[in-house]
Amino acid sequence: MDTKYEALAEHPDRIVYVRPVKLSELPPEIREQVGGNKPLYAICDESGERLALVRNRALAFAVARNNDFAPVSVH
Repeated sequence: MDTKYEALAEHPDRIVYVRPVKLSELPPEIREQVGGNKPLYAICDESGERLALVRNRALAFAVARNNDFAPVSVH
């Protein structure tokens, strides 16, 4: 099958990874701002550097796409 999928970036440097983040993994100042006990979702580059934190998976994908990245889920 040789079908192009337009949602994927042409350049590998435009791929970001979306993964859930436990509150215990975050610095105390971020945990204080978040409150509650729900996991957040991180948008990370290929080196694992966290580019953004958002409240849910759907929002993480939307933010990535709105910034011309191709999001990929990480388990």
